[in-house]
Amino acid sequence: MREKIDEEVSVVMYYSAKKRMALPHIMSWRGEEYDVGEIGYHHKISSGKVLHHIYEFIDKTGTYWFRLNFNTDNLHWTLEVISDGNAN
Repeated sequence: MREKIDEEVSVVMYYSAKKRMALPHIMSWRGEEYDVGEIGYHHKISSGKVLHHIYEFIDKTGTYWFRLNFNTDNLHWTLEVISDGNAN
C-alpha cells in the first residue's frame, strides 16, 4: 500500500568524489533504520529559490519503496511517500 507520510527523517549520506555524487545511504524513520538499496530515480525541482533533490529508492531488503526530499535551503530531509508494494 502506498502511503503519504511528509515527516522529517534522519539520513546518513555520502559523497563520491569519483562519481561526483552525493547520495542517501541510511534513513532513520520512527525508530527504524533502512539501508538504501537501488536508487531508481533522482531528479531536482525548484520551489522559488529553493532547490529540492527527490530520491526514489527501495531498501536493501527489497521490502519498501521510499520517496525522499532533500531541501537544499535548510538541509532537511523529508520522507514524502512509502510503499510496501501491495495494491491494498
